[in-house]
Amino acid sequence: MDISKGLPAIQSHRDLHIWITENQKMVPVPEGAYGNFFEEHCYVVLHVPQSPTATQGASSDLHYWVGKEAGAEAQGAAATFVQRLQEERGALTVLHREAQAHESDCFRSYFRPGIIYRKGGLPSDLKHVETNMFNIQRLLHIRGRKHVSATEVELSWNSFNKGDIFLLDLGKMMIQWNGPKTSISEKARGLALTYSLRDRERGGRAQIGVVDDEVKAPDLMQIMESVLGRRVGSLHAATPNKDISQLQKANIRLYHVYEKGKDLVVLELATPPLTQDLLQEEDFYILDQGGFKIYVWQGRMSSLQERKAAFSRAAGFIQAKGYPTYTNVEVVNDGAESAAFKQLFQIWSEKRSRNRQLGRVDKPTHVKRDVVKLHSQPELAAQLRMVDDGSGKVEVWCMQDLRRQPVDPKLHGKLCAGNCYLVLYTYQRLGRGQYILYLWQERAGHHGREQSAPTTRLFHVQGSDSYSTKTVEVPARASSLNSNDIFLLVTAGVCYLWFGKGCNGDQREMARVAVTVISKKNEETVLEGQEPPHFWEALGGRAPYPSNKRLPEEVPSIQPRLFECSSQMGCLVLAEVVFFSQEDLGPYDVMLLDTWQEIFLWLGGATGAWKEAVAWGQEYLKAHPAGRSLATPIVLVKQGHEPPTFTGWFFTWDPYKWTPDLSHKEVVEGSPGTALPISEIRAEVNSFRLSRWPGNGRAGAMSLQALKGSQDSSGNELMRGPKLGGTSSFLSSTSTSINGALPREQLMHQAAEDLPEGVDPARREFYLSDSDFQDIFGKSKEEFYSMATWRQRQEKKQLGFF
Repeated sequence: MDISKGLPAIQSHRDLHIWITENQKMVPVPEGAYGNFFEEHCYVVLHVPQSPTATQGASSDLHYWVGKEAGAEAQGAAATFVQRLQEERGALTVLHREAQAHESDCFRSYFRPGIIYRKGGLPSDLKHVETNMFNIQRLLHIRGRKHVSATEVELSWNSFNKGDIFLLDLGKMMIQWNGPKTSISEKARGLALTYSLRDRERGGRAQIGVVDDEVKAPDLMQIMESVLGRRVGSLHAATPNKDISQLQKANIRLYHVYEKGKDLVVLELATPPLTQDLLQEEDFYILDQGGFKIYVWQGRMSSLQERKAAFSRAAGFIQAKGYPTYTNVEVVNDGAESAAFKQLFQIWSEKRSRNRQLGRVDKPTHVKRDVVKLHSQPELAAQLRMVDDGSGKVEVWCMQDLRRQPVDPKLHGKLCAGNCYLVLYTYQRLGRGQYILYLWQERAGHHGREQSAPTTRLFHVQGSDSYSTKTVEVPARASSLNSNDIFLLVTAGVCYLWFGKGCNGDQREMARVAVTVISKKNEETVLEGQEPPHFWEALGGRAPYPSNKRLPEEVPSIQPRLFECSSQMGCLVLAEVVFFSQEDLGPYDVMLLDTWQEIFLWLGGATGAWKEAVAWGQEYLKAHPAGRSLATPIVLVKQGHEPPTFTGWFFTWDPYKWTPDLSHKEVVEGSPGTALPISEIRAEVNSFRLSRWPGNGRAGAMSLQALKGSQDSSGNELMRGPKLGGTSSFLSSTSTSINGALPREQLMHQAAEDLPEGVDPARREFYLSDSDFQDIFGKSKEEFYSMATWRQRQEKKQLGFF
């Protein structure tokens, strides 16, 4: 097969390079035509990330794209070119096989504001896009959420449906027709693609019209009917979305692939949670993500023959499983895995990969945290999960028995089992007051301590510096000890500070600080192996405990990932934005940023889905194949009020992007007309009310942080009311304080205007007593709010609470 001799030089300053098949050759695509794909061709797309914070790390991504009408010759030429290009690029390359209309999120992320599928083949003169060509008539079907695509369809009313967007392109006139079932965000993204087409293909010289309501746009409808004819009959119904839910993506299986004689054996090796040590460097593996995507992992010691057969083996696996031929395939090399692949494992260590290659074990190093730089280095603030050095104002309220009481500053930092706390932190940024509101609740299953205070108490001191140290009470028995940490034993007359053999100097220093907070009694230092008899007597006698010295747990080396959130049939659907930037955050979006240690939910200024956002965060953690902890903090962030712990994960961030009405000086110095008074923040704190039950039963209530900016004019939209769709209820937003439950007669089968004052009509069942709720719904409130949103609504309708 004849293809271009020699590979093209890759310009290092460019991120993206695209080639197309033409007469069994690979020809570069001009940059102005990026995003246009002809269905009779194959394309090769190489992405070389230039940003040091790129999601895929140092790896390049090489995509082999196949049009739905591409012939065998085109596919063969592209496959050969990909193989040679991969050999030239080396092992630090992730290889993808893409099929038209079924591309990976990684591939779609390259093309903003969308992908254009064009009929037929490329003209022989290789002119992808004729900039000043106005003699054209075509109909484009636009669909998609975060990743938009436009497909050329038949120029007829039969192509239309109620749920999508269609663009009638007439050269000098472009008419965007919005289906009556399309959302505001879909319309906005469709319009962005329309403007992009006008600018790229018409040089900006074309009129754009939008039909959002046919009755209100008679002139535009007349133009459309002159081309399409008069519409006969009604429009087709909206086509169902075939997006894959998170639950489907969580169904993963790892297979070991090897040769036995002349036969190829595919042996199922493991199901979640997966661990990195399952992957051996001399072997070859297939990871099946629920038929949604197939990963092929090649060990660095695997044979060259196995590596060349990666795609063919994946194709054979797909055929054997009965999956669609367009199933996405990603081939990753040992040491160059994509972020998406790494996060399918319970923990992933880059050091482990490097050390396995070098045959060594690194000793952990302790890095001093320079918190003074947090203001000037948001990336550092994000990594340390701190907005500043902690010098701001702290206010704490204890929520117990449906009442809120301020906590004495002397007791700040002491969190008692069975209680819930609100913590308001005030700090300064860009000359303005900023506020963070935290909700702390004890994890389920950790509040079994008796009401009477015990005479002997044991505390586990965790952390290595003043910004991460926490002291947690554990059962006062010898088996609770371990050699790697520090414990504080408080008895009636003395306080023992017990140092295990595996703890370091920093831990010991911070433990001595913790002693002054926990107890004012006489302090006695005890080293492991030198305990006095009274120490063991206080713990009820000696008992075995973990004594093997271990290295401190390594923080997983996970790259942050950004997703757009939506819901389909009550299930969470995510679309990943790879190599993300601030431009990917839109006013109608709910975006999820996973930094592994925290889950951020960013709410666009025009979205009202903040209630669903919290539920989506919990559902994301529950369905994650790596077995994530449900205690992972979930942080709500509103557009325009992003803290540095969020913005630091972006390569660049413009803090003035969403403040167009303020001058630079006003933003820096603070505008009296836009700053939210602290009284309004306090009013929101006053509106909080704690529910009677704890959080999720399996792994406990989440540690929830609700972040609030200093210019939030939306008032009382901060984390109130029972959370829907799989989470427990923590807070209520009733304007009138209801100290007791309401009778069922006042809530069931009542019109909204007939409900008692302060009752939210959308969640009236929340005001029932626990016994009435159990009697009516046949389950506890905790069980009810752990169900999917659509199922909650269904039961409420049947029982007269909707």
